Amino acid sequence: MEPRAACLQRRRTGPRREEKDQPSGGGEPPSGGAESSGEVGGNAEMLEGLDFMQWTQHMEAVKMQLLEQAQRQLLELLDRAVSEAVQSYPPQGRPLPTIPSDSLSKTQEPPLRKRKVFIIRKSLLDELMEVQHFRTIYHMFIAGLCVFIISILAIDFIDEGRLMLEFDLLIFSFGQLPLALMTWVPMFLSTLLAPYQALRLWARPQAAGAWTLGAGLGCVFLAAHIAVLGILPVHVAVEYQLPPASSCVLVFEQVRLLMKSYSFLREVVPGILRARGEGVQAPSFSSYLYFLFCPTLIYRETYPRTSNVRWNYVAKNFSQAFGCILYACFILGRLCVPVFANMSQEPFSTRALVLSVMHATLPGIFMLLLIFFAFLHCWLNAFAEMLRFGDRMFYRDWWNSTSFSNYYRTWNVVVHDWLYSYVYQDGLWLLGSQARGAAMLGVFLVSAVVHEYIFCFVLGFFYPVMLILFLVVGGPMNFMMHDRHTGPAWNVLMWTMLFLGQGIQVSLYCQEWYARRHCPLPQTTFWGLVTPRSWSCHT
Repeated sequence: MEPRAACLQRRRTGPRREEKDQPSGGGEPPSGGAESSGEVGGNAEMLEGLDFMQWTQHMEAVKMQLLEQAQRQLLELLDRAVSEAVQSYPPQGRPLPTIPSDSLSKTQEPPLRKRKVFIIRKSLLDELMEVQHFRTIYHMFIAGLCVFIISILAIDFIDEGRLMLEFDLLIFSFGQLPLALMTWVPMFLSTLLAPYQALRLWARPQAAGAWTLGAGLGCVFLAAHIAVLGILPVHVAVEYQLPPASSCVLVFEQVRLLMKSYSFLREVVPGILRARGEGVQAPSFSSYLYFLFCPTLIYRETYPRTSNVRWNYVAKNFSQAFGCILYACFILGRLCVPVFANMSQEPFSTRALVLSVMHATLPGIFMLLLIFFAFLHCWLNAFAEMLRFGDRMFYRDWWNSTSFSNYYRTWNVVVHDWLYSYVYQDGLWLLGSQARGAAMLGVFLVSAVVHEYIFCFVLGFFYPVMLILFLVVGGPMNFMMHDRHTGPAWNVLMWTMLFLGQGIQVSLYCQEWYARRHCPLPQTTFWGLVTPRSWSCHT
């Protein structure tokens, strides 16, 4: 029997030339055995050809079914996206804004401005958790937490003769949490009332003078709102020396509420200003209240909603977030505190600095993964489920990134959407479509300053490690490691840079933290506050 490849070749090109040109008579006739063998071979080839034709027809049928199914799912997805886009803009009950034929004024929307479309979809990790192989990786992290707990119990039993878990670091980090929560109340109330009342004043159909007076009063409301959000949390954190976790609650809420109020005004005010004097209806208060709690920073009057709330899913995500906090405390207590607590008592050397950075890479990358899983997955999914918020794409597959530009886009989709909509696109609108580099630089600058502000607020000192890493390292890397670079080698390079970056942050911030406690300033000066203490503290 001929091989399958030879059979396929014969079916494409026809019978072999020597068989086709063989004369019907003349020459020595073949023997009877050879003739029988040829018949058997021909029958076998015929059967094999029939099997191949049936298999080809079967695969063609499967292909058509898959194409029909994919087309059906794609049409459903597009219909859902169009439906949600129609529901989200323009808001129900309001006319479409009319764009005059002349050039756009400063109060009008930029041309061809891309708007985020919300659709119902699950988080990527929820989809991956349905695969047994990926659940095993999740189980490995849980096993690592169990090993940390067992090691702590074993060390306490050997050294102290007792079995007792110490939560000193956790208790210290969340000290004065009730004060932070009490401070949050006026911050939230100012965000709830001031922007919405200002918008209602601007939307009233009044005469020119009365409208101007109402617009001025609305600006006063917004100024008071910015003052409350900008001054109150900083005053409380400095005055009462809030520990890191409690400070983290305040600064995250401060930044979140500012970004949400800006998005609300940015999405609604241009349409109101264009229709001044026509009595445009302001968005409903319930939609604004829902926006303040739902896990997105882009305002829409309506969002896609799920049909019910899975309270077991909510409890699971909150418990996982709390487990990540415990995990982070164990990592800091076992891998960072013993190394950096007494480092300021030793003479500074390049060798010690490099070794400390290398030592901090492992706990640093663990902290990065725990922050991602605890906040971007567990915390946001828990609130999304409680509010039946349908679009759960809070992140993409950033771990597969082969460029830093893709990593920045996929690591935190919630913040990226805000930066893209209100910094990058509005920057292009103001500077022109050719100024993409300047708009991208503006995004990096805003992100770097806010990240450094958060670190400064939480740790209680200014040490611009994050600012330098963002602007000096992250900015050039965004342009050098672009999306045209693909392949596993670039993914390995990106992960290597992440390991080193996290090691640098953990090492330098921990050194500065303990240096400021071992070497306090005799008197408070401006240069003493902004100069790194770890450079000169050697007790």
